[in-house]
Amino acid sequence: MNKTLEISMESFEALQARVQKLEELAAKSRGTASTREMTDEDAKRVLNGDLKEVSHKAAAETLGLSYGQVYSARGEYTFKHILKALRADGFKNRWVK
Repeated sequence: MNKTLEISMESFEALQARVQKLEELAAKSRGTASTREMTDEDAKRVLNGDLKEVSHKAAAETLGLSYGQVYSARGEYTFKHILKALRADGFKNRWVK
């Protein structure tokens, strides 16, 4: 093998290792991955049910959802029909200022 090809192969292998390490770090920082879509029942549980007092992360892990799904429901970005029904019963969302 000539010297240029040898250096190129070493650089390529080093880059492959670096990309793999970066992908592993990125996967860890994102928290739990969703295993399914959030349902109306899930939204009710995280807003006003047994999971209303736990953190977004803990609620997501319990339900097999992502942090973002729980955050979106509690932040009133999704499941607006559930929020409307809960408000009719006097619900006040503690997650929104």
